[in-house]
Amino acid sequence: MFLFLTLQATNVDYYINQADKQKLSQSRYWHLLLHMPSTDSESEIDDKNFFFAPDGYENPKAELDATLYALYHETALDDNATACKFPARLFWLQKELHLENLPEVHCATFDNLVKRMDPQAVSLVFPSAHVNSPASMFGHTFLRIDSSYDSKMLSYAINYAADADPTKENGMLFAVKGLVGGYYGTYSLLPYYEKLKEYRDSDQRDIWEYDLDLKPDEVMQMVRHIWELKDTYSWYYFFDENCSYNMLWFIEIARPSIHLREDFTYFVIPPETVHSIYKSGIVKELHYRPSKRTTLLAYEDVLDVQGREDALLMAQGKIDVSTYIDSNKTKVQQKRYTLEAASELNQYNYMSGDLSKENYLAYSREILTARAHLGKGELIKIKEPYNPLEGHQATRVVAESGWRNGTPVQFLGWRPANHDIYDSDVGYMRGTQIEFLDVLLRYEEGAVNLEKLTLLSIVSIAPRSDFFEHFSWRMKSGFDTDYLDKNSNFMTSIGGGYSWGNEYGYLYFMVDPLFYVESEFVAGIGGSVGLVTYESKMFKTNIEGTYRAYDTGKQQASVIVSQNIRFYNDLALKLSYKYMQKDASITQEEWNTFKLSLDYFF
Repeated sequence: MFLFLTLQATNVDYYINQADKQKLSQSRYWHLLLHMPSTDSESEIDDKNFFFAPDGYENPKAELDATLYALYHETALDDNATACKFPARLFWLQKELHLENLPEVHCATFDNLVKRMDPQAVSLVFPSAHVNSPASMFGHTFLRIDSSYDSKMLSYAINYAADADPTKENGMLFAVKGLVGGYYGTYSLLPYYEKLKEYRDSDQRDIWEYDLDLKPDEVMQMVRHIWELKDTYSWYYFFDENCSYNMLWFIEIARPSIHLREDFTYFVIPPETVHSIYKSGIVKELHYRPSKRTTLLAYEDVLDVQGREDALLMAQGKIDVSTYIDSNKTKVQQKRYTLEAASELNQYNYMSGDLSKENYLAYSREILTARAHLGKGELIKIKEPYNPLEGHQATRVVAESGWRNGTPVQFLGWRPANHDIYDSDVGYMRGTQIEFLDVLLRYEEGAVNLEKLTLLSIVSIAPRSDFFEHFSWRMKSGFDTDYLDKNSNFMTSIGGGYSWGNEYGYLYFMVDPLFYVESEFVAGIGGSVGLVTYESKMFKTNIEGTYRAYDTGKQQASVIVSQNIRFYNDLALKLSYKYMQKDASITQEEWNTFKLSLDYFF
């Protein structure tokens, strides 16, 4: 026993010495394994159980030495062994140092997981925005580990998310805590079909899958590393250390020659990580999975008014399905589509909590039996939306030139993120807007002034339909010149309304309570009517008229007309006209502003 312990000590001293000679603790890959962004930074893993050395989170050499010591001085030889808990570290150290005489351990749980997963390939999965949900408007990203099986439903998903449920917590509190790191971020490894059920079916989010060109041995190292992180946590930050950013670590762990995180400095937005990974050259194939909402809207397009009504009633158990299929009033193919739509609605109602499991199973059995009775028919055609990679990137610089009441005026603006309702919707969900820190400066008659500084603006204009009775809403907070005086004043507005539309555009009506600070606090309420049309992939037209009444007894009207012309993904031209009534306290004034804008996204 004494000889064995002496041999272990000798091995540790030898390999620590070899690691020092090779400067392994300074290598990029060791820093990747420790989630240290650079050689002189702390680890982003905040769970101290992830480290062996007391200062391992900031001292990579101490952590490497302590890891070698732990590997040669195992206190357990089962799943609790260091070699079982940290297989990615062990694999890399064996590769670099050719470790010998390690204690023999048995990692039954990890080995069984690897056997079930059969990791062969990786896909980046991007669920798009969830209609009406501000917490999801940037989308989400996670990784899917594919096996040699044909069915992707047997794959596993690697996910990182805040340890919180936004549906059970005040929305504003959830957003604030997410911004300041008020939640733990945790890693999870679970079946892919569960994530599909969550995002595609329950949350009504379209799914985009980007197959990555990673080799099986690279995928295996990724799996080893997610195993190391499965019981750890780090503080979750909505704008940087979020779901998308943490997926980049895994890709770099798999192939360290790729440098993805360096593309981001102040914030990491899910669509931007998709762009970054695509630019790295490792995306080899793309797949699209429509959401439950997209599927049901496709059925709405092929059903007549009666068919849509029948589908809704069937999904609620209010129609005798057997009598319906025997009716001669409806063509057979329309009956098939109606029953299929009813089945989709039945599932949707159940997942939304509007239908008990007992009724769901009963209605489902009746509907599917009837559908089978009608035989094979035409498959519903679901139009694939534009790939998010076709959309513009998040950061925008805008240069504008025009006239205000006949006087030349120029504008220069910068917006770090992300998309507004006047931008091209290619690659984005129609009717959505989320932007922050959008600043626009005005140069007029030799002076530079602030035209606007939007701190945060969110818009969700969701057209209603027979199957979906969405509520539209919007909020904005910041500084702008859209009110009675000529200055840029602080304002906050939040309101709601309704929208109706089709593939060519949508019409909306909104009511917006508001306040702004002039020389004193001014409150008011505004009503708006808007129209957005799509002439083609290249052209988009916005028109909105607003009338406001203030508690001072004054009124104000405004009209905005904008024509967006998309030349490339990241280059657009806008022609706009804005009419705004102003009150200069003595005489009523009007601003008529014509602008030509050049938008560049990067």
